[in-house]
Amino acid sequence: MHLPAHIKLGDSLVLLSGCLCTVWLAALLWQGGAADKAVIRSGGKVFRELPLNHDTEISVPGPLGTSIIAIRNRQARIISDPSPRQYCVRQGWLKNAGEVAICLPNEISVELTGGEKKYDSLNY
Repeated sequence: MHLPAHIKLGDSLVLLSGCLCTVWLAALLWQGGAADKAVIRSGGKVFRELPLNHDTEISVPGPLGTSIIAIRNRQARIISDPSPRQYCVRQGWLKNAGEVAICLPNEISVELTGGEKKYDSLNY
């Protein structure tokens, strides 16, 4: 590898070590802690809070119809929703504290809480 004249070998090593450190810190710190409950909202109000240690399915009414939320293996997801684009259904299983699935047209959301929130939707 041929370096430009103004970049010395030491400069490139410092740059490489900085990049590796950044990747390592992002992998270490960008993970939410273990979640212990799911907060389900309908129309902006808390509809129900459920612990993640019991597998269940719950029907949540919204303006467009009923959404179905499943909790299995300490994870939660929206498995059915009447919204046209199905973005919240395609989001899949939520596992860590701070993760959220939102169905805007039907005004339904699921947020996992507990543990440590490493980030939220404003930081993401």
